[in-house]
Amino acid sequence: RHPGQARRTAQLSAWLAATRPGLLVSDVSQEVTLLARLHGVPVVSVLLPGRRDDAAHALGLGVSEEVVGFWPPSAAGMTLGLPPDVAERVRALGGQSRFSPAVPSTTRTGCTGRPRHLVVLAGSGGGAEQVLGAAEAAMRGLDGWTCQVLGGPGGWVEDPFALLRAAAVVLTHAGQNAVAEVAAARVPAVLVPQERPFDEQRTTARVLGGGGWPVVVADGPPGADVSDARWADRVERAAGLDGTAWAGWVDGGAAGRFADVVESVLA
Repeated sequence: RHPGQARRTAQLSAWLAATRPGLLVSDVSQEVTLLARLHGVPVVSVLLPGRRDDAAHALGLGVSEEVVGFWPPSAAGMTLGLPPDVAERVRALGGQSRFSPAVPSTTRTGCTGRPRHLVVLAGSGGGAEQVLGAAEAAMRGLDGWTCQVLGGPGGWVEDPFALLRAAAVVLTHAGQNAVAEVAAARVPAVLVPQERPFDEQRTTARVLGGGGWPVVVADGPPGADVSDARWADRVERAAGLDGTAWAGWVDGGAAGRFADVVESVLA
């Protein structure tokens, strides 16, 4: 019952009728998926991790021609509660980063023989303060480490990839983009999952923490763990992990596989 929703839907409807697209890619919006499908336009739906057992997801994904997720097939359990007919159709394409993966010759595999440098990828959305607080606690307990914050107040950097690659450890949240960019940099990470609808980040963190990936996951409710020593220990443990193991999460081919799915529907 919001007038803005009605205006937006009317604009989309008019565009669909005038443009007559052969396909629409819906980036997680079930209402747009349904609107396009009711106009006779086939839809490829992008799915986020988490518990998607509500009626809206079942309906929107159920009428989609294809459903894709940006995590590797080996990452079992990224979506929970989907109807069986939808779950069996989800195509896991691998993590998608805007950066090309670091090549093996320049990959860092821990702190041995190099500066112990922590990069904090905080972002600017809700929950950034949790990541920043965790970094402050960790640095109080770490000896001989330096730290650089990307995101948060005053931390904007136009191109962060070189800074990520130079890190011994990245401390960040468990959003898909943050994970993909850390994976592309081939650097081990400490993940602080944030509260999101459908447990998106907690689901991602749980799968990563139990799947042999180069991460240390900070579990428990946000703000519950304020021990400097415990945060420092997480960073130290992450520093001993092999960042090259991220190659199975981001291999640089997800965009091409996504294009193949789109072209197959158009064909």
